[in-house]
Amino acid sequence: MSLSAQKISKTTAFSNNVRPFGMRDKIGYMFGDFGNDFFFILVANFLMVYYTDVLGISAGLVGLIFLVARVWDAFVDISWGRFVDTRQPTSKGKYRPWFYRMSFPMVIMGLLMFVQIPGMSNGFYLAYAFITYLIWGSLFSTTNMPYGSMASVISNDPVDRTSLSTFRSVGAQLASLIVSTVGPMFLFVNNKASGSHFFILAIIFVVLSIICFTISYKLLIERVVMPVDQQEKLNIRNTLKGIAKNKPLLVLLCIALVFLLSNFLLNAVNVYLFKNYFGFAKALTIVGIIQSVGTIAIAPAIRPLVAKFGKKEIASVGMLIATAVYALLYFLPVSAYVYIGISTIGMLAVAIFNLTIWAFVTDAISYHEYLTGLREDATVYSIYSFSRKIGQAAAGGLGGAVIAAVGYNAKLPVQTQSTLNGIHALGTLGPALFYGVVFLLLLIYPLNKKRSLQLAHDLAEKSKPIYKKSIK
Repeated sequence: MSLSAQKISKTTAFSNNVRPFGMRDKIGYMFGDFGNDFFFILVANFLMVYYTDVLGISAGLVGLIFLVARVWDAFVDISWGRFVDTRQPTSKGKYRPWFYRMSFPMVIMGLLMFVQIPGMSNGFYLAYAFITYLIWGSLFSTTNMPYGSMASVISNDPVDRTSLSTFRSVGAQLASLIVSTVGPMFLFVNNKASGSHFFILAIIFVVLSIICFTISYKLLIERVVMPVDQQEKLNIRNTLKGIAKNKPLLVLLCIALVFLLSNFLLNAVNVYLFKNYFGFAKALTIVGIIQSVGTIAIAPAIRPLVAKFGKKEIASVGMLIATAVYALLYFLPVSAYVYIGISTIGMLAVAIFNLTIWAFVTDAISYHEYLTGLREDATVYSIYSFSRKIGQAAAGGLGGAVIAAVGYNAKLPVQTQSTLNGIHALGTLGPALFYGVVFLLLLIYPLNKKRSLQLAHDLAEKSKPIYKKSIK
């Protein structure tokens, strides 16, 4: 029996009539990550080259900035997730108000990251970069924690949640399409990064992000409500006991760490791969378009594939294909266009994983509720996000370190051949190894299709989730 058919209406602080789950929620959730990812992708893809080539900070120090900031953010995630979980709900919901109100300072700080004050010392630029990046990352957590947690309270139906995961990924890809298309064409002038162009693009992204956040806030509704008497049961000891027994979450934490390490390393290295190895920075636009359009194109197929085969099953196939493609590229040094053509297969395979990953997270949250009888959505989500931030931290530190290790020097007009070969290896063999590890971890992830459906049924029988009353 579908969990949708087992929704229970009870009189609570949220007893007002609300519409049933539908396309409005999917579109609203899509706009949330659409707004989030303008700056997220700009930072992931281009902040390192902005710091090295515009502010003149060494790659090694940039890696250190990323490492320290992401480790800090990981603890901010947990603290903020716990904070939100222990707040009393309002008439607008528990997570939605925090998501919206914190989005404004987040995007303003994103703009400040790309302010270049002329004539300052190298030490000033280093300190300014570190402080603004650290604050932006913290504010991003305060927006992303409640946003990610909302997926589990918009609906308790696993099919609905898969749809939310897919639409969230589509929103991210729409932002990626804009950033990846406009970015290389606008941010680089004569194959060199332009500080003023970075600032102009950041201003545009501030406006677009706020518009997206507002649309998301207006369209979304929280339906699943924590019982009032549960507030008294929330304590960190019970939470930690539940997490320690939550095998799906523990495996997912490892998957997130390795996958984010690979993706962020690849994003950072790709700029140098195309700018220096291929001598064609604007080809990144082609890569961005293929990746985003390809992901959006295959998105409609995800829901029926998951319904037929399961999330774990199709994600595993995607990671196996991606591993093989990037390993092949390492052994086949080719031109930029041939490289893009072959890597397209790998990018689409990775997209399969990306389109389902957030549904994995909501399943892990549900499993926590099944084990403990408590809804701690933001706390469990923050634990998952903690792992992602550690992966990002490691990728940031590793990215700067390995770029420096292969001998990259921003002051040289042309890099040495050994440096170019090193960049090529980082952009091909690196992701092949990491994606292979993700594939192996997916094999031991316990919630296959059959067990996911059983979890939904058992949870409905055991915990009897409270829903806002739906319009008849």
